[in-house]
Amino acid sequence: MSEVKLARSDAVTWLRTLPTASVDLVITDPPYESLEKHRAIGTTTRLKVSKASSNAWFDIFPNARFPELFAEIYRVLKPNTHFYLFSDPETAFVAKPMAEAAGFKFWKPLIWDKKSIGMGYHYRSRYEFVLFFEKGKRRLRDLARADVLSVPRIRNGYPTEKPVELAEILVRQSATAGQLVVDPFMGSGSFGVAAIREGCRFWGNDIAEQSLAHAGGRFPSAHPPERTFEGAQMEIGERSGSSTLTETSASYLFDAVVASASGMPK
Repeated sequence: MSEVKLARSDAVTWLRTLPTASVDLVITDPPYESLEKHRAIGTTTRLKVSKASSNAWFDIFPNARFPELFAEIYRVLKPNTHFYLFSDPETAFVAKPMAEAAGFKFWKPLIWDKKSIGMGYHYRSRYEFVLFFEKGKRRLRDLARADVLSVPRIRNGYPTEKPVELAEILVRQSATAGQLVVDPFMGSGSFGVAAIREGCRFWGNDIAEQSLAHAGGRFPSAHPPERTFEGAQMEIGERSGSSTLTETSASYLFDAVVASASGMPK
């Protein structure tokens, strides 16, 4: 039985509710600040309001908040664990030193080769970075794995959706069955699907209601939301000095137990 927990909250607020040293692997893809710039000059459709591509589902996560995000990710990770951060080249230069300041060792950027070009000018984009960080020291499962991961991009899916097959590589390399994989910006839920396929547990969060609806639908045995996030109010209040949650903080949490990873949709 594979445990799945999904929550709707601000990413940092949600991470603050998790126990220290409780997580075995973090894989995440924040809606980074540079996406807004690319939308403004017309080099991406991922945040444009349209039926065909993106929607108004994203609250940009500003670069200025990276220090608090990385501090919380470092806190919740157990010793000797890995952290993968999807990033464009511009954001990578900002994120790397901030994550190192939080305590992480930076190994290298992995290259996701999407196998087809996307939007842009000045050499149209075909790749994305996956920044590979480590807390302590953990051996990768397959030391022969190359640092270029060639997996076709998702077409006409959830905005910025990542292929499950790509996420499976990362989960397989850095976690074992029964361990806990966390994604504080889960979007389409692909990283959770990969975790369950590999026999891991998954806790995911996103601030967008549409993400909860979409990601929840990818777990066949998931229960619909049954209760509010009231149980976390005291813990969040104690950490933040506030006794109540803000409108943009957690609104609900639901637990789901997935009966089998077989039959898990991509």
